[in-house]
Parts: sequence; C-alpha cells; structure tokens
Amino acid sequence: MSNPWRGDVALVIDGQRCVMRLTLGALASLEAALQVGTLVDLVQRFEGGAFSSHDVMALLGAGLEGGECPVDPATLGKAVIEGGPMAGARAAAELLARAFVLPEA
Repeated sequence: MSNPWRGDVALVIDGQRCVMRLTLGALASLEAALQVGTLVDLVQRFEGGAFSSHDVMALLGAGLEGGECPVDPATLGKAVIEGGPMAGARAAAELLARAFVLPEA
C-alpha cells in the first residue's frame, strides 16, 4: 500500500504494482542522472510543462530505487506502464511534488 505522507506513489509496470519513493539517496541519484541543473530546475520544468522523457525516466528510476521495486534503466525503458506514457509522466510529477510538499489532509 502506498503512503502519501511518506511520499509514496504507486505505478503498475509490466503488470506489477510498484511503490515508488524519493529518498535522500534516490534524490542524489536523480541529480547525478540529470547531469545538468538542479532539482529546483526539474520542478520548474514540470510546473511549466517543459519536462522531457529523460526527466520522466530519471524520476521514475529514482523513485523505483527509493521504493520497493528497483528496476534497471534498460528494463524500465522497455516496460509497459499501465495507463501509458502519460500515466508515467503523472506519476513522476506526483513523486516530485510529494518529495517536497505534504499531502492534503
């Protein structure tokens, strides 16, 4: 079960329900994967709708690393996400938001 207070976001990948979370280590991995800019830049890209598929993949990968379903990038790149690419992008944006903002009660 995902816990929004802990920053959890659930996503079904290749038929398996995965709980993702951006831990401090996952955030550090995300910064390294981005290679340019900061997490603030990433937040601004998502808020402005100017994010890339690389941003989405990096966020999902970091969330999977921090959560209960580590998936290597090659496998994630070929995976079927329930709801399609837009569901993956929404989950990535939700991960980012939950890492820095408490959920509404």
